[in-house]
Amino acid sequence: MSADKKKDNVSDRTMEALTAIRKLMFHNEIVPGQKLAYRDLAKRLNMSPTPVSNALKYLEFQGLVRKELHRGYFTEPISIKEVEELYDFRLLIEVKLLPETISNLDKAGEKRLKDAFEASQEGSNDNYMSERVSKDVRFHMTLAELSENRTQTRALRQLFDLLYLKYGGNVLFSQYMSPEDYSAHIASSESCHQRIYDAVLARDKKEAKSALSQHISSVKKDVLRGLKHMLADKDGAIF
Repeated sequence: MSADKKKDNVSDRTMEALTAIRKLMFHNEIVPGQKLAYRDLAKRLNMSPTPVSNALKYLEFQGLVRKELHRGYFTEPISIKEVEELYDFRLLIEVKLLPETISNLDKAGEKRLKDAFEASQEGSNDNYMSERVSKDVRFHMTLAELSENRTQTRALRQLFDLLYLKYGGNVLFSQYMSPEDYSAHIASSESCHQRIYDAVLARDKKEAKSALSQHISSVKKDVLRGLKHMLADKDGAIF
């Protein structure tokens, strides 16, 4: 086997491990503050330790895990301040890109956006939080990608990774919201997505930016309220 071929195979195995670990984080099977023993992860994923260790190094580079000297890898604990900052940054990026998206929108772009929008509306009926979150991210990433601003679109993708891999959809949403608050959150998201979609198709930049700003601000408020309730419950728990 050539050196180049061997290198490609190692890279493939590392990517496989990375994808598997990301899925565990996204589905909340790896939670904030958890120790990540790479040998245990390798056994769980039925892989050798080397690609798992390499994948953890990549996740550390992305800011999704941290390595402590002589202790190994850990996911970060929940930080209300970081979540708030991430939503503020998300607001800046998405609203900034929206006029570019509208200016660039053609028939092919309309078709892409329609598919993502309809999937996001169907997502409200999914039984699994991960499916809802995936479809919501797809809608917002499609809006960003249609701007053709690759640098800021990559930054937004990284931001979503930090939100939904580092914390997990279940942590940010339904697990720590009351049923009433969660139902209201879903209804508000549906309405805002419809308003954003209609404004973009109408090439109404002012209305689109207003709807998107309202939507992200509302989601931020719901998420922070849920996280604060969760942390308060943990602080008050007796073991």
